[in-house]
Amino acid sequence: MSDRLHRALARIDEANSADPKGEALIYGQRMSEELARLFPGASEVLQVAARGQHVERWLLPRSDYPEGKEGYHAWRREQGRRHAERVAGIMEAAGFPEADCARVGVLLRKEGIKRDAEVQALEDVICFVFLTWYFSPFAADRGAEQTLDIVRKTARKMSEEGRARVLREFDLPEPLAGAFRTD
Repeated sequence: MSDRLHRALARIDEANSADPKGEALIYGQRMSEELARLFPGASEVLQVAARGQHVERWLLPRSDYPEGKEGYHAWRREQGRRHAERVAGIMEAAGFPEADCARVGVLLRKEGIKRDAEVQALEDVICFVFLTWYFSPFAADRGAEQTLDIVRKTARKMSEEGRARVLREFDLPEPLAGAFRTD
């Protein structure tokens, strides 16, 4: 690990350590672990993006935006913009070149999903972290139809390789498993 990568990850962890609920630091670490497992040759920029994907997320509460789909999407876009800006600043302070700082913004704003290999890799990692750590408690609070809808949306965001890997690694009941099939 280069010195600049070490500094950037440490600064993201420091920022996320201020989370009043204590969730952000753990989430960032889970993202890094899953990235290393799924994409062991990931670039430094992708490694930083994964760790900083939810940096200081608690500073912009969902409750600051209107209820419903439009409010949710507006909140998500603003979170992506804020995360990109914050992580780019961390990278600059850690010694990354300007091009890398700009590139992390592309990844964190998910520009080019399904067209940009690194954006897609980040999205696949996000989905694996969700399925591994957050899906069961999420599904427990929702009905079968809402859970299936979320699983379908998750699967649509993933690459074919990621979806196939989900089917190999998770024992999902039907019809949830069907959402990940590409045939």
